[in-house]
Amino acid sequence: MKLLLAEDDVDFGNILSQYVTLSGFDVALARNGREAWDLFHESRPDICVLDVMMPEMDGFTLAEKLRAEEPGVPFIFLTAKSLREDIIKGLKLGADDYITKPFDPEMLMLRINNILRRVYSAAEDEYTISETTLKYNSLELITPSGKERLTLREAQLLRHLMINRNKAQTREQILTEIWGQDDYFLGRSMDVFISRLRKYLSGDRGLALRTLRGIGFILEEVN
Repeated sequence: MKLLLAEDDVDFGNILSQYVTLSGFDVALARNGREAWDLFHESRPDICVLDVMMPEMDGFTLAEKLRAEEPGVPFIFLTAKSLREDIIKGLKLGADDYITKPFDPEMLMLRINNILRRVYSAAEDEYTISETTLKYNSLELITPSGKERLTLREAQLLRHLMINRNKAQTREQILTEIWGQDDYFLGRSMDVFISRLRKYLSGDRGLALRTLRGIGFILEEVN
C-alpha cells in the first residue's frame, strides 16, 4: 500500500514516516503542500495523511485539489487545531478522519487501517478473466507476465472493465462510476490509467483492452 504523508514539522514527519513504513506502507513524505501535490502525481498513493497548517499550500487547499483529480482517494487531516469550525470544514471537504495533535502514532495506524478496510470491504476480492486475475483487496494483478501492484484507482478501473467484460463502456460511464463526475481533465487522467492497464495486460493473449473511437473502451476476451 502507498501512503502520502504531508507534514512540515521535520522531526514529527520523520517519526510518523518511519512508524508507517514499519507498518508495511510505502511512504512518500512531503514537507509542504506543493511538494505533496507533486508527490501525489508521482506516487499515486492509496491514502493520504495531510497536515492542515503547511507552507506553500495548506492542507485544506491540497485536499480540494486531490479530490478534484481523484474523488475516491481517502485522506486524513492532522492538525494542532481543535476548533469545531476547522473540523467541520475538513469533514465537508470529504476527509475520512480528522486527528488533533498531539497523538500516538499507533492511533494513526488504527485509523488508517480502519479506513482502508472500509474502502475495500465493499468490493468482491477476486476477478479472473482468461489468464489474468485481479485481487482487488490487495491491489494485486496476476498475469502470464508476472505480478503487478496496482494503485487503488488502477484497481477500481480494471475491476469496472472486468465486471463489464465484452461490453462497450462509454467514457462518460467510466468517469461517472470511478471518478464521480464526467470532466475533460479527469478524462485525460483516465487515458493515462488506461495506457498503464493496457501495458499490464499485454502478456495475456486472451485479453484485449481496446479503445472505441468516439465511444470509450472495451475489455474483450480473445478466442
